[in-house]
Amino acid sequence: MTTSTAPGAHTLADFAGAIVLVGAGKMGGAILDGWLALGLPPASVVVIEPQPTSELSALTSSGLILNPPLKDVREAAAIVIAIKPQVAPMVVPTLVPLLAPGTVVLSIMAGRTLAFLESVLAPNTALVRAMPNTPAAIGRGITVAAPNPKVSPRQRELVHALLAATGLVEWVTDEGLMDAVTAVSGSGPAYVFLLAEALTQAGTSAGLPPELAAKLARATVSGSGELLNQSPLDPATLRQNVTSPGGTTAAALEVLMATDGMAQLMSRAVMAATQRSRELAG
Repeated sequence: MTTSTAPGAHTLADFAGAIVLVGAGKMGGAILDGWLALGLPPASVVVIEPQPTSELSALTSSGLILNPPLKDVREAAAIVIAIKPQVAPMVVPTLVPLLAPGTVVLSIMAGRTLAFLESVLAPNTALVRAMPNTPAAIGRGITVAAPNPKVSPRQRELVHALLAATGLVEWVTDEGLMDAVTAVSGSGPAYVFLLAEALTQAGTSAGLPPELAAKLARATVSGSGELLNQSPLDPATLRQNVTSPGGTTAAALEVLMATDGMAQLMSRAVMAATQRSRELAG
């Protein structure tokens, strides 16, 4: 079962306690930017990042707390884990001293399951596993979240507010769906970028100057994406609206929709990514 409805109308300012961000790389940094853009006071945020950027370090002048001794961190409302999954067995256990009775732990690590988190953190920890995607960097991401049974309604509201800072949020009760989520939306931006790359190369092969081919491909992919975002029509209808019988688009789609065409390739790609996500989970 899924739901995209916000559990409450609360903003991040409505929640007491520190927000601890563990890992401030590309995704962690994008999430932090989203929080601050929504008005979360920097003094409410603790960041644990061994290689902080100059931009992150500059935020300390506004009150953000960077790399403090863990024993000095005040009670955490939420701990957001945004590190690489490969280092999780070493890093996550060190976070146990930050846990308080009301703390919820939100992980955006690919492939790391709720069972893994439960095994390395304190018993009865409220946990949410989530998968965002890179359009979060411009506030246009989508994240799918799966909670464990320990998450209270209030904690779910907090997690929703934290994730909604970078885009849409969907909730699932079946964690088993997260591997397919990773394959579709987590990895999906790379598929779209590959489409733009391939369209550029095809345009160049057809005789366009490379710079013009790249500009046409970029504008076409981004513009079509925004049309899809704003239109009430489904993708199939939008595709059909562009396609005149016997025209140029129809000739191209005949190739792309052949028995070994785009739909089959995409299905195989998503299945491969889904399987890899399962392998990463062990």
